[in-house]
Order: sequence, then structure tokens, then C-alpha cells
Amino acid sequence: MKKKKKRGCLPILIGLLVIILPLFYFVIHYYNQIFLPHELDITGKYTYVYIPTGSDFHDMEKILYENGIISNTQMFEWVAEQKNLPKHIHPGKYRIERKMSLNRIINLLRSGEQTPIRLTINSHIRFVRQIAGIAGKKLETDSAAIMDEIYRRNFMAAEGFNRYTIVGMFLPNTYEFFWNTSASGFLDRMKKEYDKFWNQERLQKAKSLKMSPQEIITLASIVQLEILKSDEKKRIAGVYINRLKKGMLLQADPTVIYANGNFDVRRVTREMTKIDSPYNTYKYTGLPPGPICVPALSTIDAVLNYEHHDYIYFCAKDDFSGYHSFAKTLAQHNQNARRYQRALNKRKIYK
Repeated sequence: MKKKKKRGCLPILIGLLVIILPLFYFVIHYYNQIFLPHELDITGKYTYVYIPTGSDFHDMEKILYENGIISNTQMFEWVAEQKNLPKHIHPGKYRIERKMSLNRIINLLRSGEQTPIRLTINSHIRFVRQIAGIAGKKLETDSAAIMDEIYRRNFMAAEGFNRYTIVGMFLPNTYEFFWNTSASGFLDRMKKEYDKFWNQERLQKAKSLKMSPQEIITLASIVQLEILKSDEKKRIAGVYINRLKKGMLLQADPTVIYANGNFDVRRVTREMTKIDSPYNTYKYTGLPPGPICVPALSTIDAVLNYEHHDYIYFCAKDDFSGYHSFAKTLAQHNQNARRYQRALNKRKIYK
């Protein structure tokens, strides 16, 4: 008599497969959704998202959704909750790559590792409001907040500046900031950079000239606007220092232009030199009350390391090369000046 084969294991195996396969599919599906990079709905290889100060989790979620970073909000909320993102919201600027997993996005936002912005302050900027404008376009704060901070907390007086000299605190360079840097944080950083630049060696050189750092920067700003050729910086600085030592009028055309407020003029007229302004160095001896622009760091160093010579005058060369003719006497200078004036007239440059 033959024994019947046991068939009880097959139904059990089939039952297990019925349970395991969907579970396996579910695990694989969600693993892919969370951990594998996906093509985000953005243009380019990457984009930036900005999370403003004071944002909560729902604000962040809305920003990410509107910028095409996430599409499945339920999945985002579930993963975010597992990683405790709602309690770790960091404002800032974040770089999101086009192919990026949901897990990486959440880890990035939770870490607060934002991408710094680069803020450039160029030489030749004339007013602190221009610098505030540059910062306001790059940072979360705006230019009005920066200007308010300068005056509201009496920043200038606390740091040894006044309304004339404050522009000299902002040294030209390219700086890295976090996007959510506050107005006070921006000013503190600029003062820190200023203090770092004015090391003991530079302070000692300024002291030997019997000038403060702010006075050095003011003189450097005049030199900055006088030169077209960098190799003349030290020589022109030497001319102005010789004039200061003799108590002579500086008679610097850039200060007259600044006093008149017309920065497009190419020729300073006698009428322009009559303006009654503390910046008019044709009328008042000594330095003007503050810088007439932000000078380059190399120009500040050119003043500190000025060329020692006997020149008292200089005038642009009549060949319009950008170089100057230097003179030790007024008679020599007048000859140089007449040549240059004739060249201006020939080119019909009258103002």
C-alpha cells in the first residue's frame, strides 16, 4: 500500500510568498524613494533654496515644494519626522543638486551646513550707503537695516569712527558670509577685518608719520583717485606727505570733485575749486574729514611706504598715458600744467 505524499508545506510556502513579496516590494519602493538620487524638478545641475530666519517646518516644506525640491509631501514629512528635522530648522542658503536623494536633502537641511555667499567690496566706492546696498543684495538683511544698525547702536562712536570716517572701515576684498548674517554680524565682521589689517607693523608706520589709521586711509583714498598707473602710488603719496609736512594746501582734484558731487567731470575748473566744503583741499589745508572713496589695500600700503623725494607738484602728462610729470618748483609745475591744459583744449575737454 503506497503512502500519500505530504502536501501541507506548499500552501504554507505560497502563503509566505504572498506576504513576503509585497513586503519586499514595499521595502524596495520606499528605500528607492528615500535613499536613491532622483531627478529633481529644477533647471541646471543645482539650485539654491533660502530658508528665512524664523521659518518653521511647514514654512520650509512650502519653500521646498514651490522650488521643485520635493513633490511627495507625505513622504517628506514622514522621513523628516524620523530624523527629527522639525526641531532642527536652520535658516540659510542651501545648495541642492539636481540628482539628490530625499535622505541627503533632509540631512543637509538638518545639519545647517549652508553654502556661504561671496560679497565683494571694490575700491573706488565712495559712500557707506553703497556698501550697505551691496550687502543688502547678497544677505538676508537689507541695506536699511545695516544703515540703521550703524546709527541705532551708536556703532561708529563705539568703534572710533564718525559719519565722515566710517566708510574707511570697509576694506576692499571678497568676503564669505552666511546668507542669514544679521546687520550687526556684518558690521562686526567688517570691523574684525579692519583690525586684522591694521597689525602692529602698519600701526607703527602710521605712528611714525604722526597719522592715525583713519588719516592714512583718507590720504590713500585721494591717491587712489589720482592714479591710473599703480607704479606711481608711492611717488604721489610722497608728494602729498611733503605738502602736509610743509602745511601746504593739498590741492587734490579728486577732493574737489567729491565736494561738488559731480563724479563724471574730467576736468576740474577754477569755479569748482571755490566751493565751500571741508573736502575742498584747494580751500582748506590738511586732510579732508574722511575718505573720498574706499582705497585698495595696496594703496594704503603705498602711503605707509611712500617714496621719499623732494617733489611738491605733479600733473597729468599731456600724452594721456596715465602717467604724471613731477616737479620740485612751482615754475616747473606751471610748465607741465600748461602743456596738459593745451592737450585738454585740443581734445575739446572743457569739463
